[in-house]
Amino acid sequence: MSKRVLVVGGGIIGASVAWHLIRSGCAVTIVDSGQGGGLATRHSFAWINASWGNPEWYFHFRRRSMAGWRRLQDAIPKLDVSWSGGLLWDLPPAELASYAQEHARWGYGIREVGRQEALAIEPGLKEPPELALHVPEEGMLEPLATTQALLAATISNGARLLGDTEATLLTLANGRVTGIETPTGERLEADETVVCAGVDTSRLLEIAGLPMALDAPPGLIAHSTRSDKKLLNGLVMTPDFHVRQTHEGRLIIGTDFAGGDPQGRDSEMATALLDGVKAMVRGSDDLDLDVITVGYRPTPRDGYPAIGRPKGADGIYVAVLHSGITLAPIVGELAARELATGVRDPDLAPYDPNRPELSQA
Repeated sequence: MSKRVLVVGGGIIGASVAWHLIRSGCAVTIVDSGQGGGLATRHSFAWINASWGNPEWYFHFRRRSMAGWRRLQDAIPKLDVSWSGGLLWDLPPAELASYAQEHARWGYGIREVGRQEALAIEPGLKEPPELALHVPEEGMLEPLATTQALLAATISNGARLLGDTEATLLTLANGRVTGIETPTGERLEADETVVCAGVDTSRLLEIAGLPMALDAPPGLIAHSTRSDKKLLNGLVMTPDFHVRQTHEGRLIIGTDFAGGDPQGRDSEMATALLDGVKAMVRGSDDLDLDVITVGYRPTPRDGYPAIGRPKGADGIYVAVLHSGITLAPIVGELAARELATGVRDPDLAPYDPNRPELSQA
Protein backbone atom coordinates (compact mmCIF):
# COMPACT_ATOMS: atom_id res chain seq x y z
CA MET A 1 0.00 0.00 0.00
CA SER A 2 1.32 3.46 -0.90
CA LYS A 3 2.42 5.71 1.92
CA ARG A 4 -0.18 8.45 2.43
CA VAL A 5 1.44 11.87 2.68
CA LEU A 6 -0.30 15.13 3.48
CA VAL A 7 1.51 18.26 2.26
CA VAL A 8 0.39 21.38 4.12
CA GLY A 9 0.99 24.41 1.89
CA GLY A 10 0.70 24.80 -1.87
CA GLY A 11 3.46 27.34 -2.46
CA ILE A 12 6.52 26.50 -4.53
CA ILE A 13 8.14 24.40 -1.79
CA GLY A 14 4.99 22.39 -1.11
CA ALA A 15 4.39 21.95 -4.84
CA SER A 16 7.92 20.62 -5.37
CA VAL A 17 7.72 18.27 -2.39
CA ALA A 18 4.36 16.97 -3.64
CA TRP A 19 5.66 16.49 -7.21
CA HIS A 20 8.66 14.48 -6.07
CA LEU A 21 6.55 12.45 -3.62
CA ILE A 22 4.03 11.45 -6.29
CA ARG A 23 6.91 10.43 -8.54
CA SER A 24 8.21 8.31 -5.66
CA GLY A 25 4.98 6.32 -5.53
CA CYS A 26 3.36 8.00 -2.52
CA ALA A 27 -0.34 8.87 -2.30
CA VAL A 28 -0.27 12.66 -1.96
CA THR A 29 -2.83 15.19 -0.78
CA ILE A 30 -1.96 18.89 -0.85
CA VAL A 31 -3.86 21.19 1.49
CA ASP A 32 -3.81 24.93 0.81
CA SER A 33 -5.68 27.80 2.42
CA GLY A 34 -6.19 29.27 -1.07
CA GLN A 35 -6.11 27.64 -4.47
CA GLY A 36 -2.38 26.94 -4.52
CA GLY A 37 0.47 29.26 -5.31
CA GLY A 38 1.37 30.32 -1.80
CA LEU A 39 1.77 33.80 -0.33
CA ALA A 40 5.53 34.25 -0.01
CA THR A 41 5.91 32.59 -3.43
CA ARG A 42 3.75 35.03 -5.36
CA HIS A 43 5.42 38.00 -3.65
CA SER A 44 8.91 36.88 -4.58
CA PHE A 45 11.46 38.62 -6.81
CA ALA A 46 11.99 35.12 -8.26
CA TRP A 47 15.74 35.10 -8.91
CA ILE A 48 17.38 31.66 -9.29
CA ASN A 49 20.96 31.97 -8.11
CA ALA A 50 23.84 30.83 -5.92
CA SER A 51 25.01 34.37 -5.28
CA TRP A 52 25.42 36.56 -2.23
CA GLY A 53 27.47 36.14 0.92
CA ASN A 54 26.85 32.47 1.56
CA PRO A 55 29.34 29.92 2.93
CA GLU A 56 30.65 27.42 0.42
CA TRP A 57 28.47 24.53 1.64
CA TYR A 58 25.32 26.60 1.13
CA PHE A 59 26.55 27.84 -2.25
CA HIS A 60 26.92 24.25 -3.49
CA PHE A 61 23.45 23.34 -2.17
CA ARG A 62 21.95 26.24 -4.11
CA ARG A 63 23.95 25.32 -7.21
CA ARG A 64 22.64 21.76 -6.97
CA SER A 65 19.12 23.14 -6.91
CA MET A 66 19.77 25.29 -9.99
CA ALA A 67 20.54 22.05 -11.85
CA GLY A 68 17.32 20.66 -10.40
CA TRP A 69 15.34 23.41 -12.14
CA ARG A 70 16.66 22.21 -15.49
CA ARG A 71 15.56 18.65 -14.71
CA LEU A 72 12.11 19.90 -13.75
CA GLN A 73 11.90 21.80 -17.03
CA ASP A 74 12.68 18.60 -18.92
CA ALA A 75 10.00 16.71 -16.98
CA ILE A 76 7.35 19.45 -17.11
CA PRO A 77 7.57 21.43 -20.37
CA LYS A 78 5.06 24.02 -19.18
CA LEU A 79 7.51 25.27 -16.55
CA ASP A 80 8.79 28.53 -17.95
CA VAL A 81 12.21 29.27 -16.46
CA SER A 82 14.27 31.93 -18.22
CA TRP A 83 18.03 31.40 -17.95
CA SER A 84 18.61 35.06 -18.68
CA GLY A 85 21.78 35.59 -16.68
CA GLY A 86 22.49 38.28 -14.11
CA LEU A 87 24.51 41.48 -14.26
CA LEU A 88 25.45 42.78 -10.83
CA TRP A 89 27.44 45.58 -9.26
CA ASP A 90 25.76 45.86 -5.87
CA LEU A 91 29.06 45.76 -3.93
CA PRO A 92 31.99 48.18 -3.75
CA PRO A 93 34.58 47.45 -6.49
CA ALA A 94 37.12 45.74 -4.20
CA GLU A 95 34.45 43.50 -2.69
CA LEU A 96 33.03 42.81 -6.13
CA ALA A 97 36.39 41.54 -7.39
CA SER A 98 36.94 39.41 -4.27
CA TYR A 99 33.44 37.99 -4.57
CA ALA A 100 34.05 37.05 -8.22
CA GLN A 101 37.35 35.34 -7.44
CA GLU A 102 35.85 33.35 -4.59
CA HIS A 103 32.82 32.13 -6.54
CA ALA A 104 34.91 31.34 -9.60
CA ARG A 105 37.09 29.09 -7.40
CA TRP A 106 33.92 27.36 -6.28
CA GLY A 107 32.95 26.66 -9.88
CA TYR A 108 30.42 29.42 -10.56
CA GLY A 109 30.33 30.76 -14.11
CA ILE A 110 31.06 34.30 -12.98
CA ARG A 111 33.35 36.89 -14.56
CA GLU A 112 34.19 40.56 -14.43
CA VAL A 113 33.01 42.79 -17.27
CA GLY A 114 33.82 46.42 -18.04
CA ARG A 115 31.57 49.23 -19.20
CA GLN A 116 31.43 48.26 -22.88
CA GLU A 117 30.68 44.61 -22.22
CA ALA A 118 28.08 45.50 -19.59
CA LEU A 119 26.37 47.66 -22.20
CA ALA A 120 26.49 44.80 -24.71
CA ILE A 121 24.78 42.56 -22.16
CA GLU A 122 22.20 45.21 -21.19
CA PRO A 123 21.93 47.76 -24.04
CA GLY A 124 19.16 49.61 -22.22
CA LEU A 125 21.45 50.92 -19.46
CA LYS A 126 21.94 54.69 -19.66
CA GLU A 127 25.15 54.67 -17.60
CA PRO A 128 26.75 51.22 -17.45
CA PRO A 129 29.06 50.62 -14.46
CA GLU A 130 32.83 50.70 -14.83
CA LEU A 131 32.98 47.20 -13.31
CA ALA A 132 30.26 44.57 -13.00
CA LEU A 133 29.95 40.81 -12.72
CA HIS A 134 28.08 38.68 -15.22
CA VAL A 135 26.68 35.25 -14.33
CA PRO A 136 25.15 33.68 -17.46
CA GLU A 137 23.76 30.63 -15.63
CA GLU A 138 21.40 32.52 -13.32
CA GLY A 139 17.71 32.63 -14.11
CA MET A 140 14.28 33.92 -13.23
CA LEU A 141 10.70 32.71 -13.39
CA GLU A 142 7.16 33.91 -12.86
CA PRO A 143 6.50 32.50 -9.39
CA LEU A 144 2.73 32.05 -9.39
CA ALA A 145 2.53 30.64 -12.92
CA THR A 146 5.44 28.28 -12.25
CA THR A 147 3.93 27.00 -9.01
CA GLN A 148 0.54 26.47 -10.63
CA ALA A 149 2.16 24.54 -13.51
CA LEU A 150 4.03 22.36 -11.02
CA LEU A 151 0.82 21.72 -9.05
CA ALA A 152 -1.08 20.89 -12.25
CA ALA A 153 1.57 18.36 -13.26
CA THR A 154 1.48 16.84 -9.78
CA ILE A 155 -2.31 16.52 -9.87
CA SER A 156 -2.20 14.98 -13.35
CA ASN A 157 0.10 12.33 -11.89
CA GLY A 158 -2.48 11.41 -9.25
CA ALA A 159 -2.14 13.88 -6.38
CA ARG A 160 -5.15 15.60 -4.84
CA LEU A 161 -5.35 19.33 -4.07
CA LEU A 162 -7.76 20.50 -1.39
CA GLY A 163 -8.04 24.25 -1.91
CA ASP A 164 -9.58 26.75 0.51
CA THR A 165 -8.71 24.33 3.29
CA GLU A 166 -6.90 25.81 6.26
CA ALA A 167 -4.91 23.69 8.69
CA THR A 168 -5.92 25.00 12.11
CA LEU A 169 -3.75 22.50 13.96
CA LEU A 170 -1.73 19.31 13.67
CA THR A 171 -3.48 16.31 15.19
CA LEU A 172 -1.52 13.95 17.44
CA ALA A 173 -2.08 10.48 18.85
CA ASN A 174 0.38 8.53 20.99
CA GLY A 175 3.26 10.85 20.19
CA ARG A 176 2.67 10.84 16.46
CA VAL A 177 1.30 13.53 14.15
CA THR A 178 -1.62 11.90 12.34
CA GLY A 179 -2.66 14.77 10.07
CA ILE A 180 -4.47 18.09 10.44
CA GLU A 181 -7.75 19.53 11.64
CA THR A 182 -9.62 22.14 9.58
CA PRO A 183 -11.78 25.04 10.87
CA THR A 184 -14.92 22.90 10.47
CA GLY A 185 -13.47 20.25 12.78
CA GLU A 186 -12.81 17.83 9.93
CA ARG A 187 -9.70 15.71 10.38
CA LEU A 188 -7.50 14.73 7.45
CA GLU A 189 -5.27 11.78 8.26
CA ALA A 190 -2.02 10.58 6.73
CA ASP A 191 0.99 8.41 7.44
CA GLU A 192 3.23 11.46 7.11
CA THR A 193 2.46 15.16 7.34
CA VAL A 194 4.83 17.60 5.63
CA VAL A 195 4.56 21.20 6.79
CA CYS A 196 5.49 23.63 4.00
CA ALA A 197 3.19 26.36 5.24
CA GLY A 198 5.54 29.33 5.02
CA VAL A 199 4.95 31.91 7.73
CA ASP A 200 2.17 29.72 9.18
CA THR A 201 4.66 26.96 9.94
CA SER A 202 5.64 28.52 13.27
CA ARG A 203 2.02 28.61 14.48
CA LEU A 204 1.30 25.00 13.54
CA LEU A 205 4.48 23.75 15.22
CA GLU A 206 3.86 25.83 18.35
CA ILE A 207 0.36 24.42 18.80
CA ALA A 208 1.74 20.88 18.44
CA GLY A 209 4.40 21.52 21.08
CA LEU A 210 7.21 21.54 18.52
CA PRO A 211 8.38 25.18 18.61
CA MET A 212 10.98 26.45 16.16
CA ALA A 213 12.60 29.89 15.99
CA LEU A 214 11.31 31.40 12.75
CA ASP A 215 11.20 34.99 11.54
CA ALA A 216 9.00 36.55 8.87
CA PRO A 217 10.65 39.77 7.66
CA PRO A 218 8.58 41.87 5.23
CA GLY A 219 9.78 42.59 1.72
CA LEU A 220 8.27 45.15 -0.64
CA ILE A 221 8.32 44.50 -4.37
CA ALA A 222 7.17 47.15 -6.86
CA HIS A 223 5.50 46.03 -10.10
CA SER A 224 5.33 48.51 -12.97
CA THR A 225 2.75 48.80 -15.70
CA ARG A 226 3.49 46.85 -18.87
CA SER A 227 5.86 47.97 -21.57
CA ASP A 228 5.76 46.60 -25.11
CA LYS A 229 9.51 47.28 -25.36
CA LYS A 230 12.35 44.99 -24.37
CA LEU A 231 13.92 47.10 -21.63
CA LEU A 232 16.15 44.49 -19.96
CA ASN A 233 17.57 41.18 -21.12
CA GLY A 234 18.12 39.65 -17.71
CA LEU A 235 18.49 40.34 -14.01
CA VAL A 236 20.17 43.60 -13.00
CA MET A 237 21.43 44.11 -9.45
CA THR A 238 22.64 47.64 -8.59
CA PRO A 239 23.64 49.15 -5.22
CA ASP A 240 20.17 50.72 -4.91
CA PHE A 241 17.80 48.06 -6.24
CA HIS A 242 17.37 44.77 -8.08
CA VAL A 243 15.20 44.73 -11.20
CA ARG A 244 14.03 42.34 -13.89
CA GLN A 245 11.45 42.43 -16.69
CA THR A 246 8.71 39.84 -16.96
CA HIS A 247 7.53 38.17 -20.17
CA GLU A 248 4.49 40.44 -20.18
CA GLY A 249 6.66 43.54 -19.98
CA ARG A 250 6.44 44.56 -16.33
CA LEU A 251 9.46 45.61 -14.29
CA ILE A 252 9.75 43.85 -10.92
CA ILE A 253 11.83 45.92 -8.47
CA GLY A 254 13.04 45.48 -4.91
CA THR A 255 15.70 47.09 -2.76
CA ASP A 256 17.34 43.67 -3.09
CA PHE A 257 16.09 40.23 -4.13
CA ALA A 258 14.04 39.88 -0.93
CA GLY A 259 12.63 43.39 -0.98
CA GLY A 260 12.98 45.85 1.87
CA ASP A 261 10.87 46.58 4.93
CA PRO A 262 8.65 49.53 3.90
CA GLN A 263 7.91 50.45 7.53
CA GLY A 264 4.49 51.73 6.50
CA ARG A 265 5.85 53.76 3.60
CA ASP A 266 4.79 51.35 0.85
CA SER A 267 3.91 53.91 -1.81
CA GLU A 268 6.91 56.13 -1.05
CA MET A 269 9.37 53.24 -1.26
CA ALA A 270 7.82 51.80 -4.42
CA THR A 271 7.81 55.19 -6.13
CA ALA A 272 11.49 55.72 -5.27
CA LEU A 273 12.36 52.29 -6.68
CA LEU A 274 10.58 52.96 -9.97
CA ASP A 275 12.12 56.44 -10.21
CA GLY A 276 15.55 54.88 -9.77
CA VAL A 277 14.90 52.43 -12.58
CA LYS A 278 13.63 55.19 -14.87
CA ALA A 279 16.87 57.08 -14.28
CA MET A 280 18.87 53.99 -15.25
CA VAL A 281 16.95 52.26 -18.08
CA ARG A 282 16.23 53.76 -21.47
CA GLY A 283 12.62 53.66 -22.63
CA SER A 284 11.12 53.27 -19.16
CA ASP A 285 9.98 56.87 -18.66
CA ASP A 286 6.34 56.14 -19.51
CA LEU A 287 5.97 53.38 -16.91
CA ASP A 288 3.87 53.83 -13.79
CA LEU A 289 3.43 51.80 -10.65
CA ASP A 290 0.80 49.13 -11.05
CA VAL A 291 0.97 46.83 -8.03
CA ILE A 292 2.85 47.02 -4.73
CA THR A 293 3.23 43.75 -2.83
CA VAL A 294 4.63 43.19 0.64
CA GLY A 295 5.47 39.55 1.24
CA TYR A 296 6.56 37.97 4.50
CA ARG A 297 9.51 35.59 4.08
CA PRO A 298 9.45 32.46 6.27
CA THR A 299 13.04 32.38 7.55
CA PRO A 300 14.60 30.17 10.24
CA ARG A 301 16.29 32.36 12.84
CA ASP A 302 19.85 31.70 11.62
CA GLY A 303 18.93 32.34 7.99
CA TYR A 304 19.38 28.79 6.68
CA PRO A 305 16.68 26.27 5.68
CA ALA A 306 15.08 23.91 8.17
CA ILE A 307 14.43 20.60 6.40
CA GLY A 308 13.69 17.36 8.22
CA ARG A 309 11.92 15.79 11.17
CA PRO A 310 11.56 17.92 14.30
CA LYS A 311 12.09 16.08 17.57
CA GLY A 312 9.10 15.58 19.80
CA ALA A 313 6.74 13.66 17.54
CA ASP A 314 6.82 11.09 14.77
CA GLY A 315 5.02 11.38 11.46
CA ILE A 316 5.97 15.00 10.78
CA TYR A 317 8.45 16.59 8.38
CA VAL A 318 9.19 20.31 8.01
CA ALA A 319 10.49 22.31 5.04
CA VAL A 320 10.68 26.03 5.82
CA LEU A 321 13.12 28.47 4.26
CA HIS A 322 13.73 31.71 2.48
CA SER A 323 15.13 31.51 -1.05
CA GLY A 324 12.29 29.12 -1.82
CA ILE A 325 12.42 30.00 -5.51
CA THR A 326 16.02 28.88 -5.91
CA LEU A 327 15.83 25.91 -3.56
CA ALA A 328 12.43 24.39 -4.40
CA PRO A 329 13.76 21.60 -6.69
CA ILE A 330 16.43 20.26 -4.33
CA VAL A 331 14.24 20.56 -1.23
CA GLY A 332 11.42 18.69 -2.95
CA GLU A 333 13.72 15.99 -4.28
CA LEU A 334 15.59 15.30 -1.04
CA ALA A 335 12.57 15.62 1.27
CA ALA A 336 10.58 13.20 -0.90
CA ARG A 337 13.46 10.72 -0.93
CA GLU A 338 13.74 10.80 2.85
CA LEU A 339 10.00 10.44 3.33
CA ALA A 340 9.64 7.63 0.79
CA THR A 341 12.78 5.63 1.64
CA GLY A 342 14.00 6.82 5.02
CA VAL A 343 17.36 7.78 3.50
CA ARG A 344 18.55 11.29 4.38
CA ASP A 345 20.90 12.93 1.90
CA PRO A 346 24.22 14.03 3.46
CA ASP A 347 23.79 17.49 1.95
CA LEU A 348 20.86 18.05 4.33
CA ALA A 349 23.10 17.84 7.42
CA PRO A 350 23.40 21.64 7.92
CA TYR A 351 19.62 22.05 7.69
CA ASP A 352 18.55 19.89 10.63
CA PRO A 353 15.43 21.55 12.12
CA ASN A 354 16.66 20.53 15.59
CA ARG A 355 19.92 22.49 15.47
CA PRO A 356 20.54 24.65 18.55
CA GLU A 357 20.20 27.90 16.61
CA LEU A 358 16.48 27.20 16.11
CA SER A 359 15.71 26.51 19.73
CA GLN A 360 13.05 28.81 21.19
CA ALA A 361 14.82 28.77 24.56
